Amino acid sequence: MTVALAAALAGCAKKSRANVPAPVSATPAPAIGATETGIASWYGVPYHGRRAADGEIYDMEQFTAAHRTLAFNTWVEVTDLDNGKQVDVRITDRGPFVDGRIIDLSLAAARTLDMVGPGTARVRLKIIPAPAFARDPGPKPAPAELYAVQAGAFSDRDRAEAFADSLRDLYKDASVVDSVIRGERVWRVLIARSLAIEDANRLAAKVRDSMGEALVVREP
Repeated sequence: MTVALAAALAGCAKKSRANVPAPVSATPAPAIGATETGIASWYGVPYHGRRAADGEIYDMEQFTAAHRTLAFNTWVEVTDLDNGKQVDVRITDRGPFVDGRIIDLSLAAARTLDMVGPGTARVRLKIIPAPAFARDPGPKPAPAELYAVQAGAFSDRDRAEAFADSLRDLYKDASVVDSVIRGERVWRVLIARSLAIEDANRLAAKVRDSMGEALVVREP
């Protein structure tokens, strides 16, 4: 008999970064075979290379997903109700937070279901046992090195803050970071942070085309 996941499975949505995992004690273990039906979405760049809510580095080419309440490392079989395609994913992240959506899939998982173009799909979730290869994963790989994109550096903090403010219409994550470079105190304006090197290079090239200056720097 199908068991509804009323409490164990809450809605998900496109990423709105609110990486606040529920306490482990507050997240009940879901029953194997429990199901829920709803809308799935997916997420990739710019979250690729950033930390997921469970502390891992999110890799959009792995078969993972975000859910609002399921315990991390729960495995879920996702079935597209329109084309019948299936994919198994591991819960590593929190969200999304748009009403009516129940899971946010990685790019790899969305590609398997042929939902990358449409962006969403009607799906059924089913809790499944962890695959044999996942029961003893061994030591975790070292976290990927992260990078930021710097749009400017100033010796005067007020100028740096004003410049960051002027960028936020285009780059809402623009921030000012206090740094010491070669013995001098400077305020760097970063327009994006916690990126994989490929994403940082792409964004820096785009910024240089429009603004004339951008550097890829290691995450402060």
